[in-house]
Amino acid sequence: MTEKQASRMDATKWLVVVMAAVIVLLLALLSQQQASPKAGPAPAPAPSASATTPAGPTADPSEEAARKDFLLSLPRREASDPLALGAVDAPVVLTEWADYRCPFCSVWAEETLPQLQPLIDDGTLRVEFRDLAIFGDESIKAATAARAAGEQGAYFAFQHALFVALPNQGHPDIPEDLVHGIVTDLGLDLDQFTTDWADPAHAAAVQADSLEAQQLGLTSTPAFVIGTEFLAGAQPLEVFQQVIAEQAALHS
Repeated sequence: MTEKQASRMDATKWLVVVMAAVIVLLLALLSQQQASPKAGPAPAPAPSASATTPAGPTADPSEEAARKDFLLSLPRREASDPLALGAVDAPVVLTEWADYRCPFCSVWAEETLPQLQPLIDDGTLRVEFRDLAIFGDESIKAATAARAAGEQGAYFAFQHALFVALPNQGHPDIPEDLVHGIVTDLGLDLDQFTTDWADPAHAAAVQADSLEAQQLGLTSTPAFVIGTEFLAGAQPLEVFQQVIAEQAALHS
């Protein structure tokens, strides 16, 4: 872990202590929006605009301001981040926490993320991916494979191909021959990929992201922060478009 990453982790831990009560309440209210995966998972119904980050009628304005500042501090905005799409200075950042063995994460990556590409292309949106490996060693195996592909500039191409190849139900294993087939199909250097996949730094990075997510109170995937708003689960495309538009309007 670099000095910059260690510093970020220290800052995050401090912020979590300050914001613990607010975040726990927020996640408790929003966790009901995410359904359990079924044989054929479908996104949860679209919530109303007020359902994304409800503030009680007696909400303390200072707590609400602190909550927003905290959420705005989460994006890393690192120009060389292989786990990010879009301009580093985009007005809106969508941070996603996901597990490669999560069927709803697969649905979002296959169906929703591609529909947000125009907003990425026009500079409105930046997407930053974080690992939250909650389904065991196979989840870490998949996450490190994606990071190894990222060493050759193919993080999201590999991610999409792997999600497409895996069933959108249960928590499937990640066969090595499947991974190698994807690497070959993408035209990557297989020997270099194999070396990078075994690099313990990638496993450490996955574990660091997962620990940070747990410190934030996240226990299920996918989870999203878009500007100052939190969304739980693979909500319909329209929900993401609405929240992104609202956040972009704050910068216009």
